[in-house]
Amino acid sequence: MLKITSPKTEEEFRQYYNLRWRILRKPWNQPEGSERDKSDTDCYHIIAIDNKIIYGVARLEFPTNTSAQLRYMAVDDSYQGQGIGRHIVTHMEQYAKNNNMDKLFLNARENAVGFYEKLGYKITDKTYILFDSIQHYKMIKKL
Repeated sequence: MLKITSPKTEEEFRQYYNLRWRILRKPWNQPEGSERDKSDTDCYHIIAIDNKIIYGVARLEFPTNTSAQLRYMAVDDSYQGQGIGRHIVTHMEQYAKNNNMDKLFLNARENAVGFYEKLGYKITDKTYILFDSIQHYKMIKKL
């Protein structure tokens, strides 16, 4: 049964970062390691795991006292469209609420905008283009 939890073991963290890299960086020829940044140590990380296999990952940052930012969300290509992403976002929203956040924002890739809109997020801005090809949009949801 799929469980949303924080990675705890060295193997879970290895799979966590590997999935981030495979889905969010490798298709654009980015090197392993590019899926990490200096903020990783200060964030809330989660995995969607079943039988020791990680199917989805995400990270939550707290840039202000009232808002949280969802980053590095990824679901294994073979398991997209099965509700894993929705479970991850719902978990992160609840975690943010439990930590007194009143809004959650993210920078969605153009191909993910519809997914977030179905979950109640609204586009507020057209933001940056990643790797010279991936348009991002800032999206916000009041919690």
